[in-house]
Amino acid sequence: MPIQYSSILEEHAAVRERAGLFDVSHMGQLHLAGRGAVAAVDALVSCDVTTLGVGRARYGLLLNDAGGCVDDVIVTRLGEDTLFLCVNASNVDKDRDWIASHILCGPAPAITVDDRSEATALLALQGPASPRILARLAQPAVALPKRFHAAPLVLLDRPVLVSATGYTGSPGFELFCENADAERLFGALLDAGEPDGILPAGLGARDTLRLEAGMALYGHELDDTTTPFEAGLERYVKDLSRNFVGVEALRGQAGRTPRRRLVGFELTERGIARADYEIVHDGAVVGRVTSGAPSPTLGKSIGLGYVPAALAGVGQALSIRIRNKDVSARVVEIPFRR
Repeated sequence: MPIQYSSILEEHAAVRERAGLFDVSHMGQLHLAGRGAVAAVDALVSCDVTTLGVGRARYGLLLNDAGGCVDDVIVTRLGEDTLFLCVNASNVDKDRDWIASHILCGPAPAITVDDRSEATALLALQGPASPRILARLAQPAVALPKRFHAAPLVLLDRPVLVSATGYTGSPGFELFCENADAERLFGALLDAGEPDGILPAGLGARDTLRLEAGMALYGHELDDTTTPFEAGLERYVKDLSRNFVGVEALRGQAGRTPRRRLVGFELTERGIARADYEIVHDGAVVGRVTSGAPSPTLGKSIGLGYVPAALAGVGQALSIRIRNKDVSARVVEIPFRR
């Protein structure tokens, strides 16, 4: 997948205004099945899986015993005893081994952990024109899944799992298909979307889109040392009375102000904040930028970063140290684009 096909700005605008098509087959796909699979996964993720209906998807976190983020995932319930976890590309091996070590140790019902990452392709059709573009390929014409729902559809006479999810902050779908079908489906979606001005989109636009939406990127905003409370993801912890890996650590942190918080900021002077630039307050380094870029939609430079909780309030004045110069910034609400 390239950084860009035409330009990041054009591809970004296409997703916000019309539609863009991404090949994100590098993402991992882990399938779990067997009697007790739902209860087993519920004991591993921060979101409540027992209340997840068949054909529904939910965002959650895999946590370690200290409450740090092993990964952030989308959990989809495909059947009564079948679940699918879409995991970050860099974490496939780690997540698979971590899940297996918890599920397959000790006496438990027979549960299989099937890593289908190498056999499955993932295309992301994103943007307001996505529903009508996808509807042109559906055979027969069917109701498309609603947000955070998933359904098996037939596209080009081939089975495709369509999930109304995405990583752009715009409406759209993620399409899971067999590797052998991916190139044909990619071309057909571009053809079907031509009347709507669809563009193939690369990793550059994917990053600026998710940044505007305030979505965390593993390895930047999240890692094994970061808790959901620090990252502002407490709404995805449901709830602390459940028993899941890491919950004891979170119970100890609940109700206390975390030592640091993830904030969104915008530059109030010219400059571009990049990952790992220092965040400064009153001349002292107080944090670092985790992600930053010019926002094509907003026409200003934005970013995410961790600062002490006392400096995390909206409107707080900060500076970003860019090439040894402190450039003025202020904390703003995230997502940046509303």
